[in-house]
Amino acid sequence: MSPVPLTQSQRNALIDTSLALLVQEQPEAQRLVDAVSAGSPDRGRLALRALLTMRPAAPLPERLQASLDQLLSAEAAERETVDARDLPGMPLDPRLSLWRGDITTIRADVIVNAANSALLGCFQPLHACIDNAIHSAAGPGLRQECAGIMAARGRPEPTGTATVTGGYHLPAAHVIHTVGPIVQGKPTAEHEALLASSYQSCLLAAEDLRATSIALCCISTGVFGYPKTEAAIIAVRTVREFLPRCQSLRKVVFNVFDPIDESIYRDLLGPDQRGADNDSTPIRRGLPC
Repeated sequence: MSPVPLTQSQRNALIDTSLALLVQEQPEAQRLVDAVSAGSPDRGRLALRALLTMRPAAPLPERLQASLDQLLSAEAAERETVDARDLPGMPLDPRLSLWRGDITTIRADVIVNAANSALLGCFQPLHACIDNAIHSAAGPGLRQECAGIMAARGRPEPTGTATVTGGYHLPAAHVIHTVGPIVQGKPTAEHEALLASSYQSCLLAAEDLRATSIALCCISTGVFGYPKTEAAIIAVRTVREFLPRCQSLRKVVFNVFDPIDESIYRDLLGPDQRGADNDSTPIRRGLPC
């Protein structure tokens, strides 16, 4: 059953309740709330996002859990989404698509998160990275699931592997988390192999889920420092080599952050079936990996 739409007053009440309960847990967080919320009542939602970003992966008190679930469910129902299946394919392989926008708005079986080795999301408030964006949209249940996985393993996530979780309040059913290589300067052969392994591990995990659609982000090209063009070449090559072996995947979306990334991938993939100059797909700003 779809969530009941919230009025603005109901939304504000849920935000205020959630903020108050979080501050009860960590009284020192009130200073951050005041700083972020100053000057506009609409900034209360930003303050809530900031506090949730900082919060450890501990179970939520029942009242806080209920308040956040109601808010996040309503926001998810209102969020404008793009269905991966509706994106135009490439002439040489209709299963491949290129889309620039916010990966948390893609309705697909799987989206990929460029994670760090702790696999708990970003703890820096309002940091503009894909890890933060995905955890924020999914809600704190995602961090709790990741924490349970990591506690059971007892070790950091190795570079080039993949871990599957639920999507929670995202339009995607699952999130596949992968840790790409950290590059300082020119990538080495080992860096190239690890990045290819990240993409291949994500595709294998999607096949294990019997997923029909997956949205891939630009792994390692943000703070991890992998040069954009070199990373895109590896991403496209790895996907093209893997697809002939796929049993379930019918759509692979290369999700990019900015016009530079879009241009790089367009050069590698060519125009889509609708034509690059005739693109009417909504474009929204994405986030760096």
